[in-house]
Amino acid sequence: MIPHIHRESHRAARIGWLRAAVLGANDGTISIASLVIGVAAAGASQGSILLTGVAGLVAGAMSMAAGEYVSVQSQADTEAADIEREKRELETDPEHELEELTSIYVSRGLELSLARQVAESLMSSDALGAHIRDELGITETLRARPIQAAFSSAISFVAGAFVPILAALLAPSARIAEATSATALVTLVILGGTAAYAGGAPLVKGAMRVAFWGALAMGLTAGVGRFFGAVV
Repeated sequence: MIPHIHRESHRAARIGWLRAAVLGANDGTISIASLVIGVAAAGASQGSILLTGVAGLVAGAMSMAAGEYVSVQSQADTEAADIEREKRELETDPEHELEELTSIYVSRGLELSLARQVAESLMSSDALGAHIRDELGITETLRARPIQAAFSSAISFVAGAFVPILAALLAPSARIAEATSATALVTLVILGGTAAYAGGAPLVKGAMRVAFWGALAMGLTAGVGRFFGAVV
């Protein structure tokens, strides 16, 4: 009789792309909203504000994609180097690798004889896979995916940046800063709450945390824009 397999869905399975997507959307909204508000506070025309926002959107999306790719690719390179080292060690000293795997299972609570049996069984079927998973701690769920992370960051940045640009486009020229601030804050609350819900964290706390830092960034940029607008 084939045993029933109980399949579960865990949030860790989506933590990689979720982190990149939320970071990109938050950064897009906060960065471009702050940029728009700062330029508006300096007294720029609506056309100049929109041009600045669009330029910031393109530059920010590319920066996010490049930064995320380089960061995650570095992790992937490290993983690849560790895996290659394990391959060599399994070829040159398999007995030591067996002892190493056995000690890992003993440290997790198995009796020595059972740990040895489990290690031998796993190494007979997929020695490298066992060491990658249990010694290096690299799993398919959490493995570095630089291309996916780069695209997620860039696309989500554009999605987040589109909100303040649209607000600046539709708002009366005299109320661009106020309309952009309000729209961006609502967006940040939604983003923070969504991310918290998806990750299993307190919804209100997550929403308020993102909104607070967004409001601080926009407030500081508005102050700088107003100061330099008055000086110039």
